[in-house]
Amino acid sequence: MWDDLKTHAARVQGLSIAALFEADPRRAADFSVTVDDMLFDYSKTSIDEQSRGALCALVRDADLATRRDRMFEGHPINETEGRAVLHTALRNPEGGPVLVDGQDVMPGVREGLARMETLAWEIRGSDVRDVVNIGIGGSDLGPAMAVRALAPYHNGPRCHFVSNVDGADIADTLALCDPETTLFIVASKTFTTIETMTNARTAKAWMKKTGVDPEARLVALSSDLEKAKDFGVPEDRVLGFGDWVGGRYSMWGPIGLSLMIAIGPENFRAFLRGGRAMDQHFRSAEPQANMPVMLALVGLWHAQVLGYATRAVLPYDDRLARLPAYLQQLEMESNGKSVAMDGSALQVDSGPIVWGEPGTNGQHAFFQLIHQGTRIVPCEFMLAARGHEPELQHHHALLVANCLAQSEALMRGRTLEQAREKVAGKFSGDELERQARHRVFPGNRPSTTLIYPLLDPETLGRIIALYEHRVFVEGVVLGINSFDQWGVELGKELATALGPMVTGEAPIEGKDGSTTQLLNYVHRSGRI
Repeated sequence: MWDDLKTHAARVQGLSIAALFEADPRRAADFSVTVDDMLFDYSKTSIDEQSRGALCALVRDADLATRRDRMFEGHPINETEGRAVLHTALRNPEGGPVLVDGQDVMPGVREGLARMETLAWEIRGSDVRDVVNIGIGGSDLGPAMAVRALAPYHNGPRCHFVSNVDGADIADTLALCDPETTLFIVASKTFTTIETMTNARTAKAWMKKTGVDPEARLVALSSDLEKAKDFGVPEDRVLGFGDWVGGRYSMWGPIGLSLMIAIGPENFRAFLRGGRAMDQHFRSAEPQANMPVMLALVGLWHAQVLGYATRAVLPYDDRLARLPAYLQQLEMESNGKSVAMDGSALQVDSGPIVWGEPGTNGQHAFFQLIHQGTRIVPCEFMLAARGHEPELQHHHALLVANCLAQSEALMRGRTLEQAREKVAGKFSGDELERQARHRVFPGNRPSTTLIYPLLDPETLGRIIALYEHRVFVEGVVLGINSFDQWGVELGKELATALGPMVTGEAPIEGKDGSTTQLLNYVHRSGRI
């Protein structure tokens, strides 16, 4: 099937995307998917009827429907770790039973949500002015992104996020806080994550130094109750979750406590409803009308069929500034694999490099390469039809115009003849030709646009669930396990061994020449 797709891609490679619109007046509508008031437009790509049919055949051949149902039903689809994958249960507290190893997990989900709400109300009604979430990876990227995204709905304490073991991160954050009115959330499933626990110990020492009892200012989000208690967190302030929730999928539950504190339990429930609505759509819609499926297939067309190595996520929504970083982890940690589920080597490349920044800032930075560089970068635009600032709607009108203009410019480009006309009054002869060539835009560069009325809690929930399911679909088609992350292990092991060598507690031995040289440099620069 991949070979068939690549053969077809070779045939359409020279076609103009703009010409596809000229040939089909209904192309925009036919190559879009609508879910309630959210629209995903993938018509500015080279996908035509034939390639879309072949792409949809991929999900049928991979038996996506069966694997999707097994995920929602609690089967251990994370086969390398023998675990269920049930972040979807966290956003469906009113749902029916879901069995994992014969036990219904839903009573625990409901109890966990109720405990989160009780604690959030308590914190929001207390003297707490600042909440510092200490985590890393999925315990940081999701809630940090969502708290910023939903800033118009903040009506609780200020929320800060510390993730980096670099002391500058926590030092700069503590400088903004008063120990008398600051609460720390320590987010680590195992309560052993080295970066998180190092920062947590620093926060604890900071409180003690100023005479504040840490026990009254600590909350733990962890499945290891005993380790959290040993650290000094009261048992009633430890919120746990099952091993069937992966870190990068976890902000729907206790890891989202900072978000709930910031926006309130009612808005957090709306966030859950948005995720659940996308779940229901994903489970019921046919592939061509299924937004997560088509978002995934467009990605597969660009990365695996056409060989475009990167994907730019470009939210024209400044409050989604952290979304590209969140999606980097979601996509690259999930699908950055080189072996299939059975351990055999993949026959096609796995996930692309995901990156991006908000518009319009990116237009004055890396868009130059996207428009005129030699590599094609598929772009994924995101846009709210209206903003939260009614008195600044002229700003939003300019934002919308820029977003739509960029996707149109990527598709249309500018020919050499058009470029000549543009500079004809300024130059002549060979200089006119030279100057014109600098102003040529190749065009025919693909983009998609996800547009929605307003970035509110429910819409954000739908967007996050959309991308979660997109990653799942891509993984199923590629035949890989999207829910483990063995690639993070080796570096951790080596760092543990290097630690004593860095501090001088152990001799430098058994290391390559480069590592030895760098360690010696650190030692010469002053003992750590």
